[in-house]
Amino acid sequence: MRFLNSQLLRRWLMVLLVGVSAIALTACSPDRFRTSAAQVPELIDWTLSDPKTFNYALSNESPNVFSLIYEGLITENALTGQIEPSLAESWEISDDKKRITFTMRKGLKWSDGQPLTADDVVFSYRDIYLNPAIPTDIQDVLRIGKNRLFPSVRKIDDLRVEFTTPEPFAPFLRITGIPIMPRHALEKAVTTKGSDGNPLFLSTWGTDTDPREIIANGPYVMESYVSSQRVIFKRNPYYWRKNSEGNPLPYIERIVWSVVENRDTALLQFRSGGLDVSEPIRPEDFTLLKREEKRGRFTVHMGGQRPITTFMSFNLNQGRRDGRPIVNPIKSRWFNNVAFRQAVAYAIDREKMNNTIYRGLGALINSTLIPQSPFYLSPEQGLRVYNYDPEKARQLLLDAGFKYDPKGQLLDAEGNRVQFTLMTNAGNTIREQMLAQIRQDLARIGMQVDLSPINFNVLLDKLNNSLDWDAYLLAMGSGREPNDGSNIWSPDGSSHNFNLAKAGGKPIEGRVVSDWEAEIGRLFIEGAQELDETRRRAIYARTQQLQQENLPWIPLVVERIMAAVRDRVQGVEYPELGGALWNIQELYIEK
Repeated sequence: MRFLNSQLLRRWLMVLLVGVSAIALTACSPDRFRTSAAQVPELIDWTLSDPKTFNYALSNESPNVFSLIYEGLITENALTGQIEPSLAESWEISDDKKRITFTMRKGLKWSDGQPLTADDVVFSYRDIYLNPAIPTDIQDVLRIGKNRLFPSVRKIDDLRVEFTTPEPFAPFLRITGIPIMPRHALEKAVTTKGSDGNPLFLSTWGTDTDPREIIANGPYVMESYVSSQRVIFKRNPYYWRKNSEGNPLPYIERIVWSVVENRDTALLQFRSGGLDVSEPIRPEDFTLLKREEKRGRFTVHMGGQRPITTFMSFNLNQGRRDGRPIVNPIKSRWFNNVAFRQAVAYAIDREKMNNTIYRGLGALINSTLIPQSPFYLSPEQGLRVYNYDPEKARQLLLDAGFKYDPKGQLLDAEGNRVQFTLMTNAGNTIREQMLAQIRQDLARIGMQVDLSPINFNVLLDKLNNSLDWDAYLLAMGSGREPNDGSNIWSPDGSSHNFNLAKAGGKPIEGRVVSDWEAEIGRLFIEGAQELDETRRRAIYARTQQLQQENLPWIPLVVERIMAAVRDRVQGVEYPELGGALWNIQELYIEK
């Protein structure tokens, strides 16, 4: 699961919101991108920040360009959740459930006109995604079984490719929705090493690359990119989809992403007609936009709860780096006490958070899976819930050996004041408000919380490299398939941030893996091996119970999915899980 990845079958990544001066409203107004000379159907969308790379295999964050420029062997229908053919027109699964043979569509081409064949599929998996010299968290979801083995892939002929797994692996078919990459454009970069001994691929197709050089197979290709201003896409003339009359898709010729690094600015630009899409809509903006629907000639769409888990997490790593404890030993004893984490969960007033910050348009979450997942365990089915109960929180702390001084300040058994720092990404107003409320809520049970909204890239460096943090509040993607979160819940997973196995590529000295932590990892392996849906549900029910009992993540509140789209954009079918442009190839502009 990646930090908020927007593409199907991949994990949504954390939504990054960073501040920008109000001058951006005029300096980067997307109205400048609409020109009388451009007599082609175009759509103006927006993005919160610049793309970080044009190389899909090296991307682990949003926004990214890949949902527009790439497709995989299969796709997932956002309305039904069903798997549908994409670059592959069909597939067959062997009786022993260990082999899947895909048959590619005839006549597929890359955006430069070169043939797209089984060779590209084999190259994408064998030489990129499964290449140990190319660090990509896609490998986490491709590891199979207790031994964490990879599948093998082989070409049968130009149109057929066969995947073999070491054992039955239930999630594998959905995983094949990851993009196919062009062998003819990237093979040399994969096989050639630079002066540092690493493949040149690791520095290939960065955002300093001319966008016109990026070879694609999706409905669009990139035409231009100006940092901090815009990304422009144009129709891929070699895209394979056609409508019922045999005419090429997509209908919309040109898409402009305006880089607007502030949601207030984006809202103003949408209301003034400069943008065709406002997504996501913040809860505080819903009433305003709903009132302006008719006059503004747009439609507000509402789906279900957003497919992410917004959570608070403590640093549970008990290891050392260069002989020094990663976490202050005093704080580490607090954080690794399950009663401490449960007390924090009971002390946070999530109903208030929903009513005041989310304007009542949010949902309290208790599971890392979305309710639409067939594996979701509800509170009614036995999932533990931490409803607001500060008295219960205090009692848990007292029973665990904590105590209060005459001022009501919480102390541990040795008399140390309970004080820690809670961080999130700066500029995300909702998360900053959540931090403020958490500080107030935890102050009521005697804890002192110091708030630290910081630059998103600095935050990521703390989580993945320095490990210099106490607690953080962010969001991670959640979906229908539990195994998509294996990179989080496997103790050795690349996104197992609450107790990371490696930092900066080096193993953590003296790391301790808790029994419940190891059990969740074992169950994720077992769940992926199990093909019977009933037994799979039971396995993943147990993982959700363990997560809620031990709280490596403290689930909070998530907003409902909402979007506003101009009425000139036709063909929008808003799904329960959101994404107004999920069927972009079928949308058209009404003149």
